[in-house]
Amino acid sequence: MEINANTFLVSGGASGLGGATSTLLAKSGANVVIADINKDKGEALAAELGANTRFVECNVTDEDSVKAAVAAAISNFGKLNGAINCAGIGTAERTVGKDGPHALASFKRVIEVNLIGTFNVIRLAAAQMAGQEPQPSGERGVIINTASIAAFDGQIGQAAYSASKGGIVGMTLPIARDLMKLGIRVVTIAPGLFDTPLLAGLPEDVKKVLGAQVPFPSRLGNPAEFAALARHIFENEMLNGEVIRLDGALRMPPK
Repeated sequence: MEINANTFLVSGGASGLGGATSTLLAKSGANVVIADINKDKGEALAAELGANTRFVECNVTDEDSVKAAVAAAISNFGKLNGAINCAGIGTAERTVGKDGPHALASFKRVIEVNLIGTFNVIRLAAAQMAGQEPQPSGERGVIINTASIAAFDGQIGQAAYSASKGGIVGMTLPIARDLMKLGIRVVTIAPGLFDTPLLAGLPEDVKKVLGAQVPFPSRLGNPAEFAALARHIFENEMLNGEVIRLDGALRMPPK
């Protein structure tokens, strides 16, 4: 898929991995819809990136909210060629801790945002893509999801987060198979330790310690490196139904 002049929806697209992806796509000539719950950051980034970028305040867990984001792509740019799911939250809570069992409400919330929210965007974006004219190759669209190496190497306190990301990994292939006859590809990226807002509050010395755990390169990932992989996935037609670890060969210890 060509990036230039095509239209992409980026959930969680105002900052972090999503912000880097929105920026790279826009600077590569794409039309970009930034769908994010953070209005201030989303509007600021859209203004910075220029005329071919729109911000839509969006809660990925809400059907009408995601429908509005998809509709914004069509009303502003006439089509939707790609979607990338970067919206997500984290939590740290043991199954049984000092204060008793893991709160069910917090477990449900992480699943709702990370897993159900991702599927909500997938199904609504794919429904729009399915009705569009295909590219000469037969391709109608590409959907990229964001999991985590926690799907495979979940640490102590990551039951909810790992379950949500493991669900994204688990649904990648069946959704790719569901959508293959429609000409829609589905790929998931599982990043390792990246310098994102989730780590922004940590002191620099702590970040260096975390980065040193990565075999090579021994540092935190740069969101621009995630964006570069996303771009390659959009452009490489043979990538489909796959989960790609982006982690510098890191395998997380228990804690």
